[in-house]
Amino acid sequence: MQLRTSSPADALSQWAKHDPHACHFVYYAAPRGDCFALGRPSGETFTNMRPFKFPWKPLYWFLCACVLVFLLAPIAAIIPLSFSSGSFLTYPLPGLSLRWYHEVLGGGKWLSALGNSLFVGVFATIASVLLGTLASLGLMRHKAWWSEALKLIALSPMIVPVILIAVASYFFLAPLSLTSTYLGLIIAHTVIAVPFVVVPVLTALELLDPNLARAAAACGAVPRVTFMRVTLPSIMPAMASGALFAFAASFDDVVIALLIAGPDQRTLPREMFSGLRDSMTPALTAVATIMIVFSTTLFMLMQMLQRRTRKATARQA
Repeated sequence: MQLRTSSPADALSQWAKHDPHACHFVYYAAPRGDCFALGRPSGETFTNMRPFKFPWKPLYWFLCACVLVFLLAPIAAIIPLSFSSGSFLTYPLPGLSLRWYHEVLGGGKWLSALGNSLFVGVFATIASVLLGTLASLGLMRHKAWWSEALKLIALSPMIVPVILIAVASYFFLAPLSLTSTYLGLIIAHTVIAVPFVVVPVLTALELLDPNLARAAAACGAVPRVTFMRVTLPSIMPAMASGALFAFAASFDDVVIALLIAGPDQRTLPREMFSGLRDSMTPALTAVATIMIVFSTTLFMLMQMLQRRTRKATARQA
């Protein structure tokens, strides 16, 4: 039996009126000109009828492409400006030149600011990895109610606005005469970087099989050996990932640097902020391009190291 109507809803209603026990039928809806056909597949042959499927996959890829363009379009606009031969940020480019890279890398305030950012970022990353790993081990071992409160406190720098952290750090470090010093800036950057280590390391510890530590203890390994031989190799990829994000958080910070750093501790983001207020030249885009290349290279190297670690672990298993 076959019904022809102008819409699938009318076809379903007429089918239900004709046969109230139509729930056990398999329905097919396909356009035939301006009509829709519903029929029973058993006993009848419909050569030109196919089940209707909405094109979700092309729509999904289209939305992904739109998001990717939205995220990468600003970067694609900045990089060509760094090779401009002019003194203003304008399109079309008057010509191509490396004069702004020579100004940035040739010494002076930009190279000094880059050195300060790397110095503070490296030491803040080391301190945050140590503190974040120890905090994760402690939170993993104790499952009391207060451990959840401590976890919230450890992750609070990711939730609290950074301007509040900067003001609090200033009022904490000022009585100790640690403002306008490298140590004060490293301490403040460590505060905002620790949560980026706690999250991946704590997740890795929660996914770690506890039977491995028990098996090592059963074989006579003391807790120190168990940690060095079993636990630490298992969480090393998570520690490396946390170190990457911790360094990025320190390297990109400008709010804390404005309040804590002095004239001798001007970091690269702070120097860029000052350049935006004074005069906008393509030197800013050259610095931004260097930061993009540096961050991308660091991320790709980290991915390669994690992939090699996973392959080595799979071979040992």
